[in-house]
Amino acid sequence: MTIRPYADGVTEPPEASAADARPAPGAPAGTTAVTAAPPSAGGRGRSGAAAPRSVTARATAAGVIVSLLLVVAIVLGSRLLENFDSALLPYAVASVFLAFGVAYRYTVWVSAPGARRLFKKGWGSLFSAANFRRAPTALPKMIATYLGFQKFLGARSHARWAAHQLIFWGCVLAALITFPLTWGWFTFTSHTGSGPGYEMRIWGFKIIGFDSMDFLGWLMFHGLDIAAVLVIPGASYFLWRRMKDRGAITGQRFGYDLVPLIALVVISVTGLLLTFSSIFLHGGGYEFLAILHMVSVVFTLIYIPFGKFFHIVQRPAAVGMQLFKYTGRQDQEVLGCRRCGEPIDTAPYVENLRGTMRDLGLGFDEWAEYCPRCKRVLRGSAYLSQVKKGFK
Repeated sequence: MTIRPYADGVTEPPEASAADARPAPGAPAGTTAVTAAPPSAGGRGRSGAAAPRSVTARATAAGVIVSLLLVVAIVLGSRLLENFDSALLPYAVASVFLAFGVAYRYTVWVSAPGARRLFKKGWGSLFSAANFRRAPTALPKMIATYLGFQKFLGARSHARWAAHQLIFWGCVLAALITFPLTWGWFTFTSHTGSGPGYEMRIWGFKIIGFDSMDFLGWLMFHGLDIAAVLVIPGASYFLWRRMKDRGAITGQRFGYDLVPLIALVVISVTGLLLTFSSIFLHGGGYEFLAILHMVSVVFTLIYIPFGKFFHIVQRPAAVGMQLFKYTGRQDQEVLGCRRCGEPIDTAPYVENLRGTMRDLGLGFDEWAEYCPRCKRVLRGSAYLSQVKKGFK
């Protein structure tokens, strides 16, 4: 078996050289396809220099548009700011910056070849009528298991899965309460001014009336406290793991891995202390705690698009990719290894991977059609036949 090595020591499968010699589609017999070499890093010229500027311009435009749309939604949703609480203005401003940052970062992210294919295939699968007809229950099931309960984390560690679930549902609950309140989209009003009877209104329309002294009223007014109680043990576990686990310590970065967890703990603890101050201390220290809580929340909202929390925005596209792979398996399009026949993945998924490698200018995309074991065997054989023989 002859394996042709690349100049940098990476080898390609024997079939690759034959594939290089195949005629191009539509070419006359006897001719061979010529594969253009990717441009070197130093030879991008004016087009290569213009590409980053173009991406930045598109990302900035997307961020501005999304921010303006959110401002309009805040104004209209709060009935021309009639229901907007000026005390919550810093949170609202931070949410506008969050919208800009998410739109900017997402646009930059999908500009990369691999992310662009993930975006197109993932969201295309989510909104595909053909996929819905073939597997009508697949999408709800994957949203529940992959996005909601994240069962893939359980394969790594049950403790990590449980901690992640606490953080996830605590943050979801906090977001569902905080953002609409901050934007003035829903309010709590009382005819007497001090209760105990309250009405919850969304966009000015009454949804439900409740008594603040009963269980439902307690849940309404302490929803953020419940979210904090969920987040604190989950974030604390990951902080403990980051300090004790050698694998985690080796690759962690303070700003990327530890700051998000510390921010979650600070937000949750200061939120609980606000409730403690109002109930047991008759408002003692409330102003200081309110400012500390506001600073921590604003910092975290601005940090989200540029830190580890950005995976929250990326995850839905990954759910679509799981659906893309699932429908391929339903059609029995599983591709086997070209050497041993062991199943690798669905044929559409492997072809999508090869397309990404071609987009990146990698000249060994046919390696995607080999299982991990055969890749190791071929590399070892290439080393023995091409490298080690020079030392005999």
